Amino acid sequence: MSDPNGTDQPDPLDSFEEIIDAETTRDPDLAVIEAGSRTLRTQGGPPQADVPARPEDPEVDKALREVEAELATRWGETKLEPSVSRISALMDVLGEPQRSYPSIHITGTNGKTSTARMIEALLGAFELRTGRYTSPHVQSITERISLDGAPISAERFIETYQDIKPYVEMVDGQQEFRLSFFEVLTGMAYAAFADAPVDVAVVEVGMGGSWDATNVIDGDVAVVTPIGLDHTDRLGGTTAEIAGEKSGIIKQDATVILAQQPVDAAQVLLKKAVEVDATVAREGLEFGVTARQVAVGGQLLTLRGLGGEYPEVYLPLHGAHQAHNAAVALAAVEAFFGVGAQRAEPLDIDTVRKAFAAVSSPGRLEVVRRSPTVVLDAAHNPAGAEATAEAVREAFDFSRLIGVVGASGDKNVRGLLEAFEPIFAEVVVTQNSSHRAMDVDELAAIAVEVFGDERVQVEPRLPDALEAAITLAEEEGEFAGGGVLVTGSVITVGEARLLLGKG
Repeated sequence: MSDPNGTDQPDPLDSFEEIIDAETTRDPDLAVIEAGSRTLRTQGGPPQADVPARPEDPEVDKALREVEAELATRWGETKLEPSVSRISALMDVLGEPQRSYPSIHITGTNGKTSTARMIEALLGAFELRTGRYTSPHVQSITERISLDGAPISAERFIETYQDIKPYVEMVDGQQEFRLSFFEVLTGMAYAAFADAPVDVAVVEVGMGGSWDATNVIDGDVAVVTPIGLDHTDRLGGTTAEIAGEKSGIIKQDATVILAQQPVDAAQVLLKKAVEVDATVAREGLEFGVTARQVAVGGQLLTLRGLGGEYPEVYLPLHGAHQAHNAAVALAAVEAFFGVGAQRAEPLDIDTVRKAFAAVSSPGRLEVVRRSPTVVLDAAHNPAGAEATAEAVREAFDFSRLIGVVGASGDKNVRGLLEAFEPIFAEVVVTQNSSHRAMDVDELAAIAVEVFGDERVQVEPRLPDALEAAITLAEEEGEFAGGGVLVTGSVITVGEARLLLGKG
């Protein structure tokens, strides 16, 4: 493969595969993250602050590998026993660390991580010390726990794990099932936030709400991003049923910030808010996006918050969905500060502008290469794909766009492909290294039904899929505007990001 400047380079992709093949005793997701990190370092690209690579210190790297290996022996994030009994027991023996700071709790189907990052940026701009817990990670497991806007160091991650490990083992021995991978990480996050200490925690649910491991906090502000059909086998077959599960984060006397919702979902959420005497602010009524226009590298917004209007807010992210996420994030922070309740005046506009201008969201319409332009987006369900497709139409002027799609087997893949069909000239279907990945031949069969045989290319290895898509895009010529969009799964996007590097 050539580098972005067109010069021949030693191909790092073969070593990427070799590293993965060598990781025979570890969880596939963790193995590919490690392999990608090592491959990226050989390409010489400096790691970004929000997407850390492997530790350079061999001893630290070894210790982190050992922690990852121990975590990989536990139930993965797709194996669930709907209960908060184990995490509650862990919090009890740890001394209830999650009670030592106020929290903003975020659920929904799409937009949770981007919204969490915006909330974090706003709080930090107002000089509050923040802790952020999000999932899944794009590149490194340490991304999931952030302090002051940056992932905790590998050293701190290891130290936090070692600190709570005896208590985890104590709870394991008392419960019918051991604590899961996600439950242990949640316990680590809450302990790390208490130890920092933080002024406020911004916490994204893993799945659902009521029985999610994060739901041992009582969020002062509960945020519900748009609800759609996802994880229907666990959360329910309608948006109303899914909303019922997600409404579990709405606690007594909290303030609830509702993004625009399907009618049946909104009814369920409003009913729950009434039951617990929560105050509700709804997008489109109490707050929202007043105006937006495309700008270089993002968009310029006028937001109406709970305390008034915030004009000329630059957001360096693409798409109407990110503008709506920004409105939700602003309302959540206003609610946290009591704007619209205890105080009438809005937040300082210059501080708000500064915060939004600094927001990043890796793997969300992220440009990682030029000539041809390669964009990564972690859309993994039809609603997310529709938002991404619309944003691509608006923000990019591709004359020919090639899709690279690697999806998980438990998703509505047909719906996802149908959402992308109008914008993809051709699609290269592939398979990421996760055990959850849909078989490439099964994915290809669905793609042929959606796109037709002539528009589908099959490349089982992601490195080959990337190279094939870039070659197809380059057929347009250097100045013709061909591009590549890699999508379908956070894992696929994470692997592609590591293989290509930023810029």
